[in-house]
Amino acid sequence: MSKEKNKKEASRKKSLGELGELFAIKALVDNHYEKTINLNDKKMNFPFADLYAEKEGKRFIFSVKARNKYQKNHKLNAYYNLGNEAYKKAATAEKEYSAEPHWIAIQFDQFTYSIYWGSLKELNGKNAIPIRTMCRRKYRYMFSKRQKTLFRFWFFW
Repeated sequence: MSKEKNKKEASRKKSLGELGELFAIKALVDNHYEKTINLNDKKMNFPFADLYAEKEGKRFIFSVKARNKYQKNHKLNAYYNLGNEAYKKAATAEKEYSAEPHWIAIQFDQFTYSIYWGSLKELNGKNAIPIRTMCRRKYRYMFSKRQKTLFRFWFFW
């Protein structure tokens, strides 16, 4: 890949990640979470967690993963990687915030999006979020699969 294409791809991924964090914050607020904090505002690339929030007296940290629903080859983007040493980093963040580690997976399609979430424990040590399994409704939805948006996602393809 050329240097220019690499730069464009990096910009696309960064923008998609930032958009995902905004959608995640909205989903948390819409689902009655409070005291929501973007941890990247405190420290860029905070270990494991992107967001902190509270609900019903419980504390949560969330790793937000936003991806296009389909890869360039038109196959489902089936797994969202949590990154290197995700469980070790989650334990550090969990200790710092006295909060339970969770993940939020945001799947963008051309005109719709889906938001799934679950606890890190539910992944049973796996280092990736299994989108294919979520499509079979094993994990919780924050929004339905047909949530429409006014955004034009063509930039992210």
